[in-house]
Amino acid sequence: MTALMRPTAPSRAALVAAFATIYLVWGSTYLAIRIAVSSPSPLPPFFLGGARFALAGLGLLTFLRVRGAASPTARQWGDNVISGLFLLVGGNGLVSWAELVIPSGVAALLIGVTPLFMVLTAWAWPGGRRPAGMTLLALLLGLGGVVWLAAPWASAAGGGLPPAGVIALLAACLSWSVGSIHSRHVRSGAEPLLAAALQMLGGGAGLLLTSLLHGDLRGLDLTAVSPPAWGAFIYLVLMGSLVGFSTFVWLMKHSTPARVATYAYVNPVVAVLLGWLLGHEAVTARTLAASAIIVAAVALITMQRSPAPSA
Repeated sequence: MTALMRPTAPSRAALVAAFATIYLVWGSTYLAIRIAVSSPSPLPPFFLGGARFALAGLGLLTFLRVRGAASPTARQWGDNVISGLFLLVGGNGLVSWAELVIPSGVAALLIGVTPLFMVLTAWAWPGGRRPAGMTLLALLLGLGGVVWLAAPWASAAGGGLPPAGVIALLAACLSWSVGSIHSRHVRSGAEPLLAAALQMLGGGAGLLLTSLLHGDLRGLDLTAVSPPAWGAFIYLVLMGSLVGFSTFVWLMKHSTPARVATYAYVNPVVAVLLGWLLGHEAVTARTLAASAIIVAAVALITMQRSPAPSA
């Protein structure tokens, strides 16, 4: 991680490796979540997110303090905890819950419309600007892809998706967008890695509280959790939270936002392929067609406005 903080210009090989990391790691987190919450003797969804981000945030903050970073101010704590609650409790927490009933690849495709929500949230924010005509066209295109993918006219047995899961994922997109736009407008002055640590700690605490209120901890026996679930949890802490996010921050310093934003439409493709290869998730013709529509819509958006980092 020390190398990630150096200001020197990176080599082409380093850039290629960094892009491959956010493409593959973030795309794989959907399957990891699915394994953690759906294995025999699984981890409860909100507890999974809370423990994951609390540990990652504590580890990152400890690393920064050992490296000489100043203690965060009360204002920095407040601003980033608010962002973390929207990003991680509403965003990641609802994704984890939805993957109890929706395959990981399909969940990634639905979450792939987050940039569309980002544009609408930025427009609605005080001082926001109306999207351009091409952006509005992309919004409608992406909405059409989501509707076709969800197939509300079909039953689950006929290829449709559970409405509660779809609503949860779309609500996660909205919550992530609000948290992202909020983080762009705060003036607390926290460095990106420090802000990430505070957001993960605040969001992790919020997820653990949600887990308690939701009843996730009732009857939870950590000694009975299956090895696949624990393996997925460790992967999410180390790779999804620490490596993935740190790489994103590094890339934002050494590449253009438009190029970094390509993760938004590569991650769903990776998630669908991994879900099919490793998770035995079905890929239908409608899934592929709807995927192409959603990816095209997100591509149009990201060429004009960069989305927020993935969870």
